[in-house]
Amino acid sequence: MSAVTARKGLMQNAPQLESTASSSSNSVAASPEDTPRQSPSSTSLSSLGSDSALDLKNANGKMLDTYGNEFQVPDFTIKQIRDAIPAHCFERSGARGLAYVARDVTSLAVTFYLFNTYLTPENVPFKSVRVLLWAVYTFVQGLFGTGLWVLAHECGHQSFSPSKVLNDTVGWFCHSALLVPYFSWKISHGKHHKATGHMQRDMVFVPKTRDEYASRAGYYAHELSELMEETPILTAGTMIGQQLVGWLLYINFNVTGHNYHERQSEGRGKGKRNGYGGGVNHFDPSSPLYESKDGKLILLSDLGLAITASVLFWVGKSFGWTNLAVWYILPYLWVNHWLVAITFLQHTDPSLPHYEPHAWNFARGAAATIDREFGFIGRQLFHGIVETHVLHHFVSTIPFYHADEATEAIKPVMGQHYRSDVKDGPIGFLKSMWRSARMCQWIEPSEGTQGESKGVLFFRNRNGLGVPPQKMFAPAELLGRTAS
Repeated sequence: MSAVTARKGLMQNAPQLESTASSSSNSVAASPEDTPRQSPSSTSLSSLGSDSALDLKNANGKMLDTYGNEFQVPDFTIKQIRDAIPAHCFERSGARGLAYVARDVTSLAVTFYLFNTYLTPENVPFKSVRVLLWAVYTFVQGLFGTGLWVLAHECGHQSFSPSKVLNDTVGWFCHSALLVPYFSWKISHGKHHKATGHMQRDMVFVPKTRDEYASRAGYYAHELSELMEETPILTAGTMIGQQLVGWLLYINFNVTGHNYHERQSEGRGKGKRNGYGGGVNHFDPSSPLYESKDGKLILLSDLGLAITASVLFWVGKSFGWTNLAVWYILPYLWVNHWLVAITFLQHTDPSLPHYEPHAWNFARGAAATIDREFGFIGRQLFHGIVETHVLHHFVSTIPFYHADEATEAIKPVMGQHYRSDVKDGPIGFLKSMWRSARMCQWIEPSEGTQGESKGVLFFRNRNGLGVPPQKMFAPAELLGRTAS
């Protein structure tokens, strides 16, 4: 037997090393409106007097984010957040929403017309220049397409207008045109909002635990603190793959979503898992991401995709596949890139916590997000989805054109728990992708924590950046097997 085979065999039988606290009483979240000031734990710091809280905090150990900043769990309620927001911020206008849709569709149409009318061999005789300008076309159309995607996202949250029929009609048309299964995504995305930061229920960009990261790299969890750093070229390759196919892997195989499908209430998750052939996707009405009542909506989403795919096939047959690639497919990949980048950076940052079930509640999860700054593109073309995401996770029905004001209103309530990274604007946004990729490789409890504090998890890495991972010893069972 080879050393590698022996290692894999031992890994499969090695005990889990990270905290896996159970949560029989807290596996189902309370209504956000009823989120208590105190923690679900009977030993919550916020449920005790200041002296007792300090003693318990010291007894449970110090929680440190990846930067080394001490972390304290949020203790405000969703009611306090909502009460701080001016009433007019909740008002939605269908006419205003439709005007933004018209603006984005017009931008797409005018750009298509201008490039196809004037970017010809007669007007631009040099082929290399034409290729460069067509590349610019795909980028610009990707920006406008992402804006339309965001408006359909607003429809899914019912923040587009007061009319559910209008919201779902506009959302279905816009998302279908972008090859997004509208209702399927809307349902799973709603579950993401209900369980943000929950390690066993969140639906997107759930980070790897220390054991999961180690297993995939071919090591034991206790060996991670001794590994050499990941080469920058490997980090870059991983990022490129994520940006190119991350969205497609998510909707087809639920990659980055939770993998606890056996708990699906109707028994749909038995034997199903994330990944190729696992039966977890956004197209099958029997997928464990959905309940039986959702079946017709999933099929309606599939119908929208089929219509768009048929139109695209006709365009390719009639005008050429190269034209189809330039007109639609490359801009589509740009849209997917921006979607993945935005979502990744909203939920992945060295300052952000994640929670085991016993330490989670809605307010804590909603606060485990971060606002960034992407300048004109973010605020105008992407409708502020980059800059006001924290507010969006607390109250997702506020339309984007009121989100800046509402964000300012909740900052005093959130205090130190409001997070933003706006340094260097759009350049800082792009830099943060690299920083997060290098610093946020897996999550684990802070060293020395216990009780509820052990259920608050932070990013760590093997690259020597920020707080180092915990030092762990090999389990006795593993040492015994190795010796024999």
